[in-house]
Amino acid sequence: MAKPFHELRERLLQAGVAPRHVRRYLGELADHLADLTAEEERAGRSRADAESAALIRLGRTDELAKAMIKQRQLQSWCARAPWAMFGLAPLLLLAGAYLVACFYLWCGWTIFLPGADTPFGAQTGPIYGFENIYFQAGKFYYFGAPVLVGWAIVLMAVRQRLKAVWPTVGLILIAWMGATVQVHASRTEVSGGLGHIRMDLALGPYALIHALVILWLTVLPWAIIWRFQRAYSPSA
Repeated sequence: MAKPFHELRERLLQAGVAPRHVRRYLGELADHLADLTAEEERAGRSRADAESAALIRLGRTDELAKAMIKQRQLQSWCARAPWAMFGLAPLLLLAGAYLVACFYLWCGWTIFLPGADTPFGAQTGPIYGFENIYFQAGKFYYFGAPVLVGWAIVLMAVRQRLKAVWPTVGLILIAWMGATVQVHASRTEVSGGLGHIRMDLALGPYALIHALVILWLTVLPWAIIWRFQRAYSPSA
């Protein structure tokens, strides 16, 4: 019984039906199929014959899929507006992550280096001291934010069986933004911004290499998962 439902699930996801609606629909079908199987068994059929008869009564995969696909309101936003989900949303999410990083930097600057003109390159105590660990954690989060957002895009693409075009656009935009964003923090040189911290976009000497690294770190998990899906798919 698993194979027909697996095929139906894949078809619905590929057609753009939101995963939550797919789960609900398949759960209802499974319950209905169990009831039909029980009826057939009470009629005197063997377990195998009862399951086969119940599947016939339930309907063909094409018919079951069509009943869901034709309902536009069940489509995921990734299928309805991919330009927004993979063009605008990832950039806004990454921008929000960078704002959090700037606030984190400002807090550490204010608490641990109140007299320093800039937190970059300033003495933060012993290498294993709390102050140094604090700033290193912030740096790790800052450089890891594009990769985390890229993994979120990959997760949506895999979960909803999306074609590669729009997720790839999103990954490229994230790689570009992650490679070109620069943070400036100085009490004497940065007059505006959040607590003398400002972000801007600039093409540095290693921006292309940085972008390619981000893109590789986000595309690689996608490629691995895609190969596993192909290898273990019943139709492969």
